[in-house]
Amino acid sequence: MGLISEILSHGGFLPQLAELNTKKPRLNKKTGVTMGAFWLMFFLLIMAPLFGIANVEEMAAASAVIGIFGGLMLMIASVVFLPSSKAVQAALPFAQAPPQPHLHGNIEGHALPPSNEVPASGYAPPAGSWRARTEELTGPGSVTEGTTKLLEQDKN
Repeated sequence: MGLISEILSHGGFLPQLAELNTKKPRLNKKTGVTMGAFWLMFFLLIMAPLFGIANVEEMAAASAVIGIFGGLMLMIASVVFLPSSKAVQAALPFAQAPPQPHLHGNIEGHALPPSNEVPASGYAPPAGSWRARTEELTGPGSVTEGTTKLLEQDKN
């Protein structure tokens, strides 16, 4: 019950949920791509020359390969699998709802419109035969009825 009173006192939303909406995730696409670029530069531009200076040719080559492919794989995986660097959207749709002052009582001028219904006693059955009226409304049948009658007369 305390939650309901807090929701009503803040105009239909919780300020704690609004704070959740502004936080950004720590590991996102931007940080993943940046880490991949640093990985590539570290192994390709720092470790490979150091191993080359130390006359360990195999380690220099392995460092270059690990730097290039590892950095590219980190960047691709970051773009594909990590969330966006934008703020996380709250799971509840009312987290950012604007406060509504009319929740606390009926404000004058916001009443229902007046009734415009007609009572059943105001209706009367139609005068005369309803079948005659429908024949008047439909008029003659199809355009082809006259030609069909002419063809039947020609056969006789």
